Amino acid sequence: MAEGKATTSQHRVIPAGMRSSEMKSFTAKEVLGILRRHIFMIFFLTTLGLIAGGGTWKFLQKYSPKYTATTYIQVLSPVTTDPWVIGATQLQKDILYAYRTSIANLIKQQSTLEALLDRSNVKQTNWFINKDRDIRKAVRDLSKNFIANPHRDSEFVEISMTCQNPEEAANIVNEMLELFLLKQKTSETKEIRDKLTQLDQQRRDVEADLQATEDALEEVRATVREESGITDLEMPTGRNFQHTVTLILQSLESEKIKLDMAISQLQADISNLEELAIGPVTEQIEYAIEKDPLMTVLAQQLAFQEAQLTGLLTRFGENHREVLNLRESIEEAKKQRTIRKAEIADITRQANLKDAKDYLTVLLEWFEELEGRIQKAEEKQEELDNARVDYDKRLRIRDERQGTLDEIKEQIEKWKTKANDPETPKVQSVGLAPRPLEMVFSRQWWMWLPSGTMLGFLLGIGLAFLIEITNDLVRTPNEVFRYLRIPLLAVIPNASEDNRVRGIELCHAVRQAPYSIISEAYRRFSMNLKLSGTVESLKTILISSGMPGDGKTSTAVNLATTFVGAGKKVLLIDANFRKPSLNILFPKMVSNNLQNLEAAHFSYGLSSILMRQCSSNDAIRTSGIEGLDIIESGPLPANPAELLSNPQMEELLKEQQKNYDHIIIDGAPVLLVSDAKALAGIVDTTVLVFNADSTNIGSAQRTIREMKDVNANIAGCILFAARTIKGGYFREQLKSYRKYLKAQIAGS
Repeated sequence: MAEGKATTSQHRVIPAGMRSSEMKSFTAKEVLGILRRHIFMIFFLTTLGLIAGGGTWKFLQKYSPKYTATTYIQVLSPVTTDPWVIGATQLQKDILYAYRTSIANLIKQQSTLEALLDRSNVKQTNWFINKDRDIRKAVRDLSKNFIANPHRDSEFVEISMTCQNPEEAANIVNEMLELFLLKQKTSETKEIRDKLTQLDQQRRDVEADLQATEDALEEVRATVREESGITDLEMPTGRNFQHTVTLILQSLESEKIKLDMAISQLQADISNLEELAIGPVTEQIEYAIEKDPLMTVLAQQLAFQEAQLTGLLTRFGENHREVLNLRESIEEAKKQRTIRKAEIADITRQANLKDAKDYLTVLLEWFEELEGRIQKAEEKQEELDNARVDYDKRLRIRDERQGTLDEIKEQIEKWKTKANDPETPKVQSVGLAPRPLEMVFSRQWWMWLPSGTMLGFLLGIGLAFLIEITNDLVRTPNEVFRYLRIPLLAVIPNASEDNRVRGIELCHAVRQAPYSIISEAYRRFSMNLKLSGTVESLKTILISSGMPGDGKTSTAVNLATTFVGAGKKVLLIDANFRKPSLNILFPKMVSNNLQNLEAAHFSYGLSSILMRQCSSNDAIRTSGIEGLDIIESGPLPANPAELLSNPQMEELLKEQQKNYDHIIIDGAPVLLVSDAKALAGIVDTTVLVFNADSTNIGSAQRTIREMKDVNANIAGCILFAARTIKGGYFREQLKSYRKYLKAQIAGS
């Protein structure tokens, strides 16, 4: 049974770690509910923002007006137009924008601002006088209110000044325009003069270098002509032209390659001849043997003797003396022929080998002589190459000097042209700044009124969500489903939501106010509890909560009353030794004639049974409600948790299950003491009560985790004292129930 309980608990209890992102997320319906609950606060802050925006606008218009005067400076391309080239050079937009940005930075630099303040027209303005004629204050104000803004997609730099007087704003902008254009023209004119002076000096220096280079070239030609006899140092211009030294060297190298190949081939042939000298007779040697005269005579003699032998064999037979002599002659001829064949073969092979070696010696001598000739040709070629390298180096220097001189002359002409160009300098005026007619945008009502309204509205919404986020109580069924993830068996409304329970003890709401919404909620709780498990799993039920005052006792008593109303026999046990309640909710009713006899009986309770001071029948008493008996907590023991976890408690429950349909135990708070944890392991079902007014999410999660650690079979939870919330399902449910109940009572 314990193993089954553990499994059920694991499926119902939420994990200990809850992601913060999950705990702070809202659905669209919840967002609308939050806005409805705080609609008056949002409306108030929005109205307050509108009033604040309008008041700020009026104040600024009256006491701090601002006008902005604006004009433009046209910034031409920084590339100088070449008078000899048709068409202008097109630069990238980023480069042009960077140039305009540099112009804007020059306008805004401190030296330019200080120069502006030195002009008499600026010193006479009220703007400057109001700064106590202090240059530092005026520069700080200009840095803030004088703007030089380069346009990205056009060739203009916008300059503007903002101050309280529109005429002074225009005057300051125009003074800056005149000052900067004059400064740029003077600067660029001076730059052109300096550049021309520099280029003229460079021209004279390059001409001197060019003459020195020409002298050096003539000196190299004379030196090479005297030492090597080489006169044509100029590099050939045609593709097929080569110097005689180069052609001779190429011819010798080609001949060397061919000779080297012939030597390699001859060496390979000698190796083959050396192998043939000790090897078998080849066809070539066979041909030489057949041509030998002696071999020819021996062959003829051998043929004659063999013909003669054939005739003798016909006449005399094999063993005749003449036949035998003739056979010996034939063998002798064959032997001489074999000896002569070997002599001719050896002579022929040795002669071929000797001829090849002699030819190899000739080729090697020729190769050595050829290498000497190549070495001399290479030395001549090296002298030619070195002379040409030196000559070409000096020639390139001369050409570079000549090219540099041409470029300098061209630059001089271009700078002279630029000096006379009407587009110099590169900044041009497009007109003076006119007197501004309207205040700046920050002083217009369409900025402050909508901005104040929107700011107040956003502040109201932000404050509403901040209130909701910082409130971590378990207030709604949705929060139970989201954060606790255990079945919600019932939602018990707050007593302020139900007029029918006013003046009634909430623990007796089901009995004393049967038509109340709270009574109906408890009946729904009873039905949901029955549907959550089997009959056997509801024999012993523990009602507990995280902290005291969460409503567990009211839940336990009203649940017992609903069971009794359904015809069940119920035993209600008060297991909260430290703060018992049943003795107050169900006071002892003792008659005079039985008072002395029953005094001791009424002092017994659960602790008395567990400490074996009395039997269970001695501690059970009637509650005054038919079908409902109770066992009070009894005297406070020294060890409540150990007392509840001993086998005596389990025996008590097993014994009374035979006499009652349901045993309901009102336990102690889980987070304060361990009494409820001791009971959770021996009861069939545990129900947790969370108070919507005091139980936060963390406490509820810890309560569930504590019960999970002891393998409690948590059937679900009760959300006690829940208040209606605007935009919530519970509010609509209560309205519908009131209408339904009113119609039902009227009909009956």
